[in-house]
Amino acid sequence: MTTVTPKILPPTPSASNPPLLIGDLLESGVRMAGDNQIVYRDLGRHDYRRFRERVHQLAHLLTAQGVRAGDVVAVLDWDSHRYLEAFFAIPMLGAVLHTVNVRLSPEQIHYTMEHAEDDFVLVHQDFVPLLEGLRDRLPRIRGYLLCQEEPVDVASALPLVGGYESLLAEQPRHYDFPTFDENAVATLFYTTGTTGNPKGVYFSHRQLVLHTLTEASTLQAPGVELLNRDKVYMPITPMFHVHAWGVPYTATLLGATQVYPGRYEPEMLVKLLVDEKVDFSHCVPTLLGMVLGADPIASGRVDLSGWKLLIGGSPLTQALARRAHELGIDTRSAYGMSETCPLLTADVLPRDIAEADFETQLPWRCKAGLPIPLVQLQVVDEDGKPLPSDGESVGEVRVRAPWLTQAYYKETTRSEVLWRDGWLHTGDVASLDERGFLQIRDRIKDVIKSGGEWVSSLELENLIAQCPGVAEVAVIGVADDQWGERPVALVVPHDLNAPPEADAVLEFLGQFVEQGRITRWALPAQIRLVDEIPKTSVGKLDKKRIRQEV
Repeated sequence: MTTVTPKILPPTPSASNPPLLIGDLLESGVRMAGDNQIVYRDLGRHDYRRFRERVHQLAHLLTAQGVRAGDVVAVLDWDSHRYLEAFFAIPMLGAVLHTVNVRLSPEQIHYTMEHAEDDFVLVHQDFVPLLEGLRDRLPRIRGYLLCQEEPVDVASALPLVGGYESLLAEQPRHYDFPTFDENAVATLFYTTGTTGNPKGVYFSHRQLVLHTLTEASTLQAPGVELLNRDKVYMPITPMFHVHAWGVPYTATLLGATQVYPGRYEPEMLVKLLVDEKVDFSHCVPTLLGMVLGADPIASGRVDLSGWKLLIGGSPLTQALARRAHELGIDTRSAYGMSETCPLLTADVLPRDIAEADFETQLPWRCKAGLPIPLVQLQVVDEDGKPLPSDGESVGEVRVRAPWLTQAYYKETTRSEVLWRDGWLHTGDVASLDERGFLQIRDRIKDVIKSGGEWVSSLELENLIAQCPGVAEVAVIGVADDQWGERPVALVVPHDLNAPPEADAVLEFLGQFVEQGRITRWALPAQIRLVDEIPKTSVGKLDKKRIRQEV
């Protein structure tokens, strides 16, 4: 890389160059929102002005409990208005927001809270028993603030300082927030991998503001138009998972109406979608499948036409996109990972594709999309050499952007592996086409190596999912003495009483062999019918567990 010395002029002595801080996103949102609402389930709502007051009151509450700049404040809650307030109040104090993954095992939760060095905790009443079992092993924590739906007494061995709403009501409605370095850590959470303990991923105020601004420009792009001030937004990605993909920050910046569903229950999600006229959500494919399987939708009693969904975490299959389209739901893809804040690419369709019919658009909607502004993305071979954008050359995705985590928290060796050669290595195998669209082929650890050739588990899953009678599928590689590995497919049938025959699935795949989509040795050696497929804490296929159980 060439180094140059450009001219830098001194500023006027009295000039101001404010830092990029999360609090400015809130202020911009209040100016934009007008009377738009923050909604929590079917339990309550308030406008943005009251939202800002509640953020200020939470800051007073935390300060009264001894929380100071640099402290780590953990949150264990369902997606709620309280969580949104914590997204702002905690970092705006100069403290660090630790969004605890409540879907992890108790031992993993203990590890993350101990490793993060949490000082104070906001805990929903549902998770009080969990923390009671961990209390003696987390001596650093000074107090616990109880989050609950009803103001009833909760008997607990935890040193609860009181209820969220009752203590919030006692606080002044304005807080004089400090100004500090934009590189201060704002958020911390933990991502699980195939081996070892969960890894801490953290982001600064500057990174989150830049990610928010870029995400806002992407979600408002012509041909995308998923989110703006006049849209109603509801996440179906947990707020503990990469800040719900950062979209609550973006929705706040834009002043959009926001709906928070609490615990994910299919019937409640559908009720809120209909009653609140939700325009835009995001989720992993398995959660979309869960919503589409909810009785009000499956029975045709509700109309979700006009609902737009951004799908990430795992590739969107053509079968699922087509099923959603038949219900009037507009799906498209995005790509990122915990370490990237997360957004890296999004499906901004080329004009000629955007103007075409759905079947023409379908393969494009299921690609990962184009790199968003400020993202440098390459697909490289094993020597780190960039591969051509021909749609065929396959290698690892590596990236640079202003919002990528700079290290794993207190993990020097893992951080060096992540950032080798000055690029963040994603561990994903992909190709780029001539228009610059990214197509994820697999995770490096999930690619099936059979007879010296790579077989994409994702490609097989996409094709098998289109087979009549298949509701869900996962493909893994299993050891084989002759070929090294062979694919095995786990299939959940739509109807357990009339499951598809294994031979019928293989026959269905045969057409793609004839078309040249897959090779004959990519056909699964086994197709196993199962009642369910293991999922991770955020709803992705848990191939680590699947491999252990097969």
